[in-house]
Amino acid sequence: MAESDHGGGFHVPSISEFFPPAIFFEGTPFEINRITLVRIVVALALVLWLWLSTRHAKLVPGRAQSVVELVLDFVRVQIVESVLGEKVGRKYLPMLTALFLIILAMNLAGVVPFLNIAGTSVVGLPVLLALWVYVVYLGAGIKKQGLGKFLKNSLFPSGVPPFMYVLITPIEFLQVFVLRPFTLALRLLANMMAGHLMLVLCFAATHFLLLEGGGLIKATSALTILGGFGITLFEIFVAFLQAFIFTLLATVYIQMSLEEEH
Repeated sequence: MAESDHGGGFHVPSISEFFPPAIFFEGTPFEINRITLVRIVVALALVLWLWLSTRHAKLVPGRAQSVVELVLDFVRVQIVESVLGEKVGRKYLPMLTALFLIILAMNLAGVVPFLNIAGTSVVGLPVLLALWVYVVYLGAGIKKQGLGKFLKNSLFPSGVPPFMYVLITPIEFLQVFVLRPFTLALRLLANMMAGHLMLVLCFAATHFLLLEGGGLIKATSALTILGGFGITLFEIFVAFLQAFIFTLLATVYIQMSLEEEH
């Protein structure tokens, strides 16, 4: 479906969706575009929600406090303690809980009216979060084992014939120092980008078919809008799933770094 001479027609969503023009401070290091603004709004909303829900914490929680405690217990029991154990997990629980909440909030922004794009759908934030995990799990391993022993256990797995280290060690190096943070960021980014493009495609098609389509073509807009609502529900599920997977993998990487032998 081609565009008309007056600029109408169906506009196919593209990668340009993730590179909006500047809104404030254009051309400076502090440039703010729509996605940056979404991140700021979500971060402030998350902090405000946590503060309002817990500022008058009670032994018998109200609804808002119950929701916060439900999320905190989920991260503590289902992710942190199940992988690291209660004693070790207590040390990393604040960091991993913050990670889960940040990713979940930023992901859900993609289905919030007037925001309509996930804060994690542009590479900067996923990379920053992956680097946070990277520094923590390397630091945890080096602090517990010492640099030399950590490198030995990571790059020269026990039980492997010495001649195999020529093949195994480069693979282990890539896995520990390159692929773990790279795949963490890439998995989150790709899922959020794909979800946004599908939503834009469905609702842009609905707009075009309903307002510019002729005859029976208008009726097909019912299919695209149903598809859009279906994808919206799916995106909510993906938002939770990606927050869970990212946090779970971060916990697993910390646990692997703390192990003295793999």
